[in-house]
Amino acid sequence: MTVTLADVAARARVSPATVSRVLNGNYPVAASTRERVLRAVDDLDYVLNGPASSLAAATSDLVGILVNDIADPFFGIMAGAAQTEIGGPGDGSGRAGGEKLAVVCNTGGSPERELTYLTLLQRQRAAAVVLTGGAVEDPVHQAAVSAKLAKLADAGTRVVLCGRPPLPDGEAVVAALAFDNRGGGRRLTEHLLSLGHRRIGYVAGPLERTTTRHRLEGHRDAMRAAGLLGGGTDATGRPTDGYDEERLTVHGPYDRRSGYDATLELLRREPEVTAIVAANDTVALGACAAVRDRGLRIPEDISVAGFDDLPFSVDAVPALTTVRLPLFEAGARAGRLAMGKENPPPGGIATIAAELMVRGSTAPPRA
Repeated sequence: MTVTLADVAARARVSPATVSRVLNGNYPVAASTRERVLRAVDDLDYVLNGPASSLAAATSDLVGILVNDIADPFFGIMAGAAQTEIGGPGDGSGRAGGEKLAVVCNTGGSPERELTYLTLLQRQRAAAVVLTGGAVEDPVHQAAVSAKLAKLADAGTRVVLCGRPPLPDGEAVVAALAFDNRGGGRRLTEHLLSLGHRRIGYVAGPLERTTTRHRLEGHRDAMRAAGLLGGGTDATGRPTDGYDEERLTVHGPYDRRSGYDATLELLRREPEVTAIVAANDTVALGACAAVRDRGLRIPEDISVAGFDDLPFSVDAVPALTTVRLPLFEAGARAGRLAMGKENPPPGGIATIAAELMVRGSTAPPRA
């Protein structure tokens, strides 16, 4: 049975005219109403019209690149590199042929917006979709994303994950390029342990993100291997090894303010902390500011380390010890995979290595 525009309107509890405005995108509609209409369109698998239905398996010249925050260099670098590969031959001739229009979709970290953009790209019969960054660890959302990607793939869209772990059901995905966040987190903490640090505070990212969990697991793996987790407790209940993994971990957004506030909280909880590991380099900048505002020196009093090796890391004072992720290279590879310019890795999954970058922000603790 053919689904009509009236069916969508009834499902979304709006008028047919409102559905038309949302789908045509040429008239302002309240965000909540737009979300409701797009959800109804998706649920009913509505196709705009007869001619569009006959082209349902065709693709356009549009490619979507989903990012959490385009202002964050982590996402900006990957999106820019992918867009360069997607844009066309790049020979400067100006001749048409093979070019694609890459559109960056900024979700703001919202799972709902992620699904909305995937719906919009499906309606536009996008040639490819690249999803960047960590995934939300919510089974309901993951199932919804998997279902949406399956619909995209069925219509001929090439789906690539960049910096995101593979989906449990990854049949719809051409390739998943996953960063070794766990290994990078482990090596960073091993470096601090080798310097003699034992009381290490950790400023983690949002609880619900895969990137947060993997980096934190790497840190705790290193602490456990050093015998600093799972020890006994004294009469007050405090671990005899001096390390309480929950007490010395504070979660927050991946931004500078979070690093600042969380570091102050860690120093309040444990004044004897000698090193701070930050969820990423932007968070590390906030951590550095908090340390200085407490009248402490980096690294003489407290060592600080980040993650990602964003461009500003080497220019921080002192230069930031961090973990380098090849963001540009990963984004460019994702763009080539999305365009079919490169063969997928074996099994469709590739783990991208993380490299420890030791700089001046870490040093042995003072005796």
